[in-house]
Amino acid sequence: MARRAVELASDKQAEEVVLLDARQACSFTDYIVICSGDSDRQVDAIHREILNSLKKESATPFHSEGDADSGWILLDYAGVVVHIFSKELRGFYSLENVYEKALRLLTIQ
Repeated sequence: MARRAVELASDKQAEEVVLLDARQACSFTDYIVICSGDSDRQVDAIHREILNSLKKESATPFHSEGDADSGWILLDYAGVVVHIFSKELRGFYSLENVYEKALRLLTIQ
């Protein structure tokens, strides 16, 4: 599911898509996907693409929060957590540094 979320984000031209194996770095998820959009509209499009496509594949998030206007959307599929950021907030939160012990599996610029 993590790789599928990466693929879907990339299909919507998400920037700096990162897939982390977080199994050794945290206790609440196995994989973390982080990506950015250029605008609120693109952040929302990435969010809708991931949410709707995974729902068609029988995956529904256990929790979600945020919206495009806030600059950050989180989709929690238990074993996979997806963070969709505006460029500004991604730099502010710098999750790649927060999870620096996680193994980086994939980066798509």
